Order: sequence, then C-alpha cells, then structure tokens
Amino acid sequence: MEKDIVCGMMVKPEEAPAKLDYQDKTYYFCDEDCKVAFDKEPEKYLKKKRGCGCS
Repeated sequence: MEKDIVCGMMVKPEEAPAKLDYQDKTYYFCDEDCKVAFDKEPEKYLKKKRGCGCS
C-alpha cells in the first residue's frame, strides 16, 4: 500500500486510479483530482511530507 500524498488515503499501487512520476519517485493517487492537485503544486505536498521545515 502507498499513501496518496494529497489526501492521505491508502492506495494499492496496482489498483491506483492515477499515478505520476516526479523526481525519480512514483506517486499513487486515489483519483485524478488528487493527481492534478499534486501535479499543479508538488512542492506544497512534498513540504508537508518532509516535516515541520525547522532549520
């Protein structure tokens, strides 16, 4: 299972309705809307994944 980085839903890669390769990693999405949101602003979602952003 992979986590949809946009909405947090768990998705089976082989059954994912949408996927996208970005910076040498494949991201899986629960639907096309989440894929479009990520594709539009990937750093917004990657920033959340990386932590608080403290220096």
